[in-house]
Amino acid sequence: MLLVVTYSKSARTSLRNACRAHEECVVRRFGRAALLEETGYGAFLALRLREKHPDDVQLERTEPFNEFRDVPAPVREAAVAYERRRDPNTPYAKFAVGTPHPTPSELERLSL
Repeated sequence: MLLVVTYSKSARTSLRNACRAHEECVVRRFGRAALLEETGYGAFLALRLREKHPDDVQLERTEPFNEFRDVPAPVREAAVAYERRRDPNTPYAKFAVGTPHPTPSELERLSL
């Protein structure tokens, strides 16, 4: 997918107008940003916006996040266990103590 991020009011207006006029290639809109299909037409729209607002439009290529392929099982298991905790006010650092789940510092050091 192509991520288009805008940084000015005029660029946001152009993005909104392009998304409304070409809904067939819009995957999702986020106000200041949009995901476009990674097709020639999606690239054309993104490049038009960049040409019109060169300093106010950022373009990135994204790839879908596959939690089962991209994230180790202990991290997924920790997320599930944490969301199922008894007390919803317990911070993760306290929750992880004495469990097999990774600590916050271990999670921070883990690169995906």
